[in-house]
Amino acid sequence: MDYLVLFIFLLVAVIGLISIIFGFPGNFIILADSVFYGWYGDFKSISFQVLIVLILLAVLGEVIEFLLGIIGSKRHKSSNSAIVGSIVGGIIGAILGVPFLFGVGALLGAFLGAFVGAFLVELIKTKHVNQSIQSGWGALIGRVGGTISKEIIGFVMILITLISVIRN
Repeated sequence: MDYLVLFIFLLVAVIGLISIIFGFPGNFIILADSVFYGWYGDFKSISFQVLIVLILLAVLGEVIEFLLGIIGSKRHKSSNSAIVGSIVGGIIGAILGVPFLFGVGALLGAFLGAFVGAFLVELIKTKHVNQSIQSGWGALIGRVGGTISKEIIGFVMILITLISVIRN
């Protein structure tokens, strides 16, 4: 086992997990990382079957995040515009939060940004503060649920890759 390549795999995988916080498709970074690791070893330690499972998990993570975001927002009667506002707000909040709390600010910024984005769009659209707060709350709940789900799937993808490498 080439420990330098394994270290690089783990480093890129962690970057993939962190990127999920910013609203990026980090599980696809993990997938690409696994493909490169497999390619490096002529796909002996990571088989094509394992890669198919990883592809399915990466797609599942995106679908779950998307659905939880919509369900959380719609359950609190958010408009479609507010859902878009929550996505944009979440990305902006994550970027602005990076310098705080040793990077943990990115996570908090993403969640707060989702709330603020949905709140502001809903407020501009409806002019009702209570509805805007509900919309922001729904976006926050959806964002938290989606992020947690994608992070769990990302960890599972990394574990599947590591188990495959260790076994072979």
